[in-house]
Formats: sequence, structure tokens, C-alpha cells
Amino acid sequence: MNDKLVLHWSPKSPYVRKVMVCAHELGVVPRLELVRSVAAMLKPNPTIMAANPLSKIPTLVRPDGTVLFDSVVICEYLDSLAGGKLFPQQGEDRWQALRWHAFGDGLLDALILWRNERERAQPLQGLLDAFELKVRASLALLDSEADALRAAPFSIGPITVGCALGYIDYRFDALGWRAITPRLAAWHAELMQRPSFQATEPIDG
Repeated sequence: MNDKLVLHWSPKSPYVRKVMVCAHELGVVPRLELVRSVAAMLKPNPTIMAANPLSKIPTLVRPDGTVLFDSVVICEYLDSLAGGKLFPQQGEDRWQALRWHAFGDGLLDALILWRNERERAQPLQGLLDAFELKVRASLALLDSEADALRAAPFSIGPITVGCALGYIDYRFDALGWRAITPRLAAWHAELMQRPSFQATEPIDG
């Protein structure tokens, strides 16, 4: 029986990166069959839509043909395959991990909307300013929590925050976030030493 998990994947997507970091940490990469898939907002992809009518990545097709989306569900599913290592099951560790998970995803949502707006032929300055304000405020909060991120058990929370910061490096390098959040930058530098993050750096192509 084929036990491969088919993952609609892109080396540019921070949500895909989150899934792949988890896969590396959990040792399930050999079970994944990566299908290079482009999910553009203005051009729905028929191949992805055959599995996920939202035409979004990541999308995971299990061996029995059932489909899981989005990254939140896929990461927890992969974690269940490995016995539950990245999602704390109880206590304050669980709520903090889930909080950082949600916060990191929310930061990514804002960053992607910001990028889409700035690439319009006539972007709305008010929207650009609002996105920048939210991102800078988010970075300030994370900087204040850098020691907590360092002390917490490694989990889906720090993984997601790390992927969001990596996306800023990839798409918003001019923001210069390290200069304004030195404690967060130091934590991030330590996180980037993990092989799972080194193996999933976003690339063009």
C-alpha cells in the first residue's frame, strides 16, 4: 500500500515552510511527495482545486484520498503521526504555543496583504500605512517576549514565529526589523541554527 502523503508545495510560501519545518523536526519528510504548485490569488490553479477548491497551499492529500488544509491542520496531523511532539497537550505550555502559532499566522496574513497591496498599480497609501503599523507593533510585542520564546519548549509556536520573521527577510528586507528588535533578532539567530530551518529557506524559482 502506498503510504505517501502528497503535499502541494512551493519554496516561497511561508505557510508551506511551516509545514516543512515540522516535517523535518518530526522525521516525516520521507513520507512526503512534494508537488510544485503555484497558488496565485488572481489565477486559481485547476490542479490544486481538484483537491482543494480554495486553490491554496499547503494542501495535503492523504493515502486514502482525503484532503487536509490549511497549514494549521496539516502541522497538527503530521505531529500526530510522530506521536505528538510539537503541540503541547495541556497546561500553560499548550496555550502559549497555540497563542504564538495564531499570532505568527496573523502576522503572516498581514504581511501577505501588505505585499499584495504594494504591488498594485495604484496602492492605497492608507492601507500600506496600516499594514506597516500592525507589523511594527507585532514585532515590538515579539521583542518583549524574546526571552519567553527562548525559554519555552520548542513547539509549533516558535516555529510559526520563526517562519513569519523569515518571510520578512524574504519580502520586506528594507524594513530592517533586527535593528528595532534586537532581543528578537538574537533569538531568531539561534532558531536559524536548527537544520529544519536551514533546509527550508525560501527560494525563488
